[in-house]
Amino acid sequence: MAQRTSHRAAPEHTHPDDVSVQTALAALADPVRISLVRELAGSQEWSRSCGSFDVPVGKAALSHHFVVLRGAGLVEQRDEGARRVNRLRRAEFEARFPGLLDLVLRDEPTD
Repeated sequence: MAQRTSHRAAPEHTHPDDVSVQTALAALADPVRISLVRELAGSQEWSRSCGSFDVPVGKAALSHHFVVLRGAGLVEQRDEGARRVNRLRRAEFEARFPGLLDLVLRDEPTD
């Protein structure tokens, strides 16, 4: 019998090939999710735990935002002990939606 290392179920991931453009755009339409994607883009893979992001939402809302990002094929997560770590699925998402992440990650113009 395999030993379970976490009390929570492993996250389910959607491959970007199975994501519609509407789903991708909806996931990227929220400012908190854009912030998460930008922070992940500037971090090494698997180096950021869910609690390490500086966003103005509680734990439950943050969890929901990660569910949306996983469902859009943007983020992959895995458990490392008590921490859930993340990586941006940049190459896979770019293959499905060429140029979309570059637009999202581009610095916003200042007035």
